[in-house]
Amino acid sequence: MKALFVDRDGVINKLKVGGYITTPSEFIVLPDVFPLLTHAHQHGYLIIVASNQQGVGKGLMTDADLQAVHTFMQDELRSALGFGVDAAYYCTDLAGTGSVRRKPAPGMLLDAIREYQLQPVHCWFVGDSVTDAAAGHAAGVHTALVGPHNPTDATIVAPNLNLLTSALIPHLR
Repeated sequence: MKALFVDRDGVINKLKVGGYITTPSEFIVLPDVFPLLTHAHQHGYLIIVASNQQGVGKGLMTDADLQAVHTFMQDELRSALGFGVDAAYYCTDLAGTGSVRRKPAPGMLLDAIREYQLQPVHCWFVGDSVTDAAAGHAAGVHTALVGPHNPTDATIVAPNLNLLTSALIPHLR
């Protein structure tokens, strides 16, 4: 089995400057991710979100709030694409707690690899921060980063989702 792991904030949806997405009304899908998700879906990749969400750990939102945002994301993707993500792993632990699930640790990815019997060599993780790439490297999957990153931070680095998709699609077979 193969999977496209995707960070949520900054890849699937617009980042909220200086805060956390705590309600569905704050969640704005980035349509530039649609071609990547569509290609991966058409080529048999599971699409799995792996996202740190410490807003819950900080008490800024509840688990129910996080689930409401996830449900909204799924509804938006299904409306636009005809499908949603296959699974979502969220880590609500605070930074600095040594959590094995919080990126840059690979726990969320390793959980999915185990649960879905994935072959890491056939998986990619698309994110927008070096912690995403670090988690991907530690889990043994290929990595791609969107944004102003050093080219050595990931297998593929591109300044925007359109260019990242163009570079990544040939690898998703």
